[in-house]
Amino acid sequence: MARIAGVNLPTNKRAVIALQYIHGIGEKTAKEIMTKVNLPMERRVSQLTDAEVLQIRELIDRDYMVEGDLRRDVSLNIKRLMDLGCYRGLRHRKGLPVRGQRTHTNARTRKGPAKTIAGKKKTAT
Repeated sequence: MARIAGVNLPTNKRAVIALQYIHGIGEKTAKEIMTKVNLPMERRVSQLTDAEVLQIRELIDRDYMVEGDLRRDVSLNIKRLMDLGCYRGLRHRKGLPVRGQRTHTNARTRKGPAKTIAGKKKTAT
């Protein structure tokens, strides 16, 4: 089992797919890493040698911000926005959508389950 950036990569998957299990590495970055290390895209994690895994690990440590460092950086950026009191910071603080989505309906992922208001009934006209 290959362990890169503190994440155990699944052995039966292709290396390009398995690298995406690391927080901060998506499809494009995984393909970029494979080409930089000169490995074919079809190579599976179980077929990687220790030297190849070490090469990948060193490349990621040197060139990319992943896992803990990335999570810390993102949370510090959000905290900075909240401390500034800017619009985006206030939206983060209130737990509302930050990027301009509507909140009259929907937005349940950010707002949580719907809270029913007592005594609010539709009037029949």
